[in-house]
Amino acid sequence: MAKYIHSMIRVLDEARSVEFYRRAFGFQVADRMDFPDFTLIYLSNAEAEAELELTVNKGRAQPYDLGDGYGHIAVSVDDVDALHARLTAEGLTPRKLVDFAPAGEVVARFFFIADPDGYQIEVLQRGGRFK
Repeated sequence: MAKYIHSMIRVLDEARSVEFYRRAFGFQVADRMDFPDFTLIYLSNAEAEAELELTVNKGRAQPYDLGDGYGHIAVSVDDVDALHARLTAEGLTPRKLVDFAPAGEVVARFFFIADPDGYQIEVLQRGGRFK
């Protein structure tokens, strides 16, 4: 049986990205591996074992083209309303809160926010399917 351990995204500015994920979600640097052409930064917090790997390719100056294949990563939180309010107050510009109720019953309450490189992050109210 396989165990999910991390996802990787490429970012331009290590400090800017690490600070965003720290402020937004409480992620801290769990490990950092520096190589001649790139650096790997593993972010995590006490809520989950899985990590987010940031890859910084040295010498890269142009933003990455996220293309039309990337969707989003997702995190769940105990109080989506409080986090949305805090991120808004901090100027991190989360999108509007959504109650997703395709058949009249709320299945999920969430919002999206983009990181400094444009990666979309879905933030879901913890509960039910979204533990």
